Amino acid sequence: MKVAVSGKGGTGKTMLVALLSTILSESGYSVLAIDADPNPTLAIALGFPGSEKITPISEMGDLIEERTGARPGQTAPYFKLNPRVDDIPEKHWVEHKGIRLMVMGRLRKGGSGCYCPENALLEALVAHLLLKRDEVVIMDMEAGVEHLGRATAKAVDELIVVVEPGKGSVETAYRIRELAKDIGLERIRVVANKIRSERDRDFLLAAMPDFEFLGFIPYDQSVIEAGLGSFPVSDSSSVVIGQVKDIAARIRAGE
Repeated sequence: MKVAVSGKGGTGKTMLVALLSTILSESGYSVLAIDADPNPTLAIALGFPGSEKITPISEMGDLIEERTGARPGQTAPYFKLNPRVDDIPEKHWVEHKGIRLMVMGRLRKGGSGCYCPENALLEALVAHLLLKRDEVVIMDMEAGVEHLGRATAKAVDELIVVVEPGKGSVETAYRIRELAKDIGLERIRVVANKIRSERDRDFLLAAMPDFEFLGFIPYDQSVIEAGLGSFPVSDSSSVVIGQVKDIAARIRAGE
């Protein structure tokens, strides 16, 4: 099972990834969570101790140079586009309460059209994790599909776009879907978060009539407090956790 989660910043995608990872792990699955958001906070949401000390793969200069032949930030006319990555997960993931976590870091977007060694390593690593690993992989991505390519998109069983009541969130969901379809990713569904009333639910259903909704998660202040790093999101609202359990069950059943 390979699941990617995207959405506009602040909609609660990291919360969803953390709860799905926890629920599936507690159900007996081997879970590898990937934080591919430029602002990595998944370790905090999962309650990993020493989360501030986790170094993203994109910042491991020695590793990048060893595998690609070029150091990040330096001009290098030649480097390996398909570096070896199969041994990296076991060496560089961190583990807590049965969940393994890898923090990818930011992909560089070269305005001059350059293709950077850190990008080559990250893309090869994500491809390996999605194509070769025999476990549940859940990826927390930014508002886009930058870490995915045409080859890796085929391995993604589900792209979940998290939305909240608001025009900006809805517009972002449509943009994400177009980007995903461009690389051949077809199974795209929505989870609505921060629902305060039937009016919120009705707004999203009316604004996104051509999307399938996996579930509606109510607004809960304790989830917001968990987001501040006070405690893991799995220790927050039982109502929210119950809704995410239903979402996880639908994903597992292939509904």
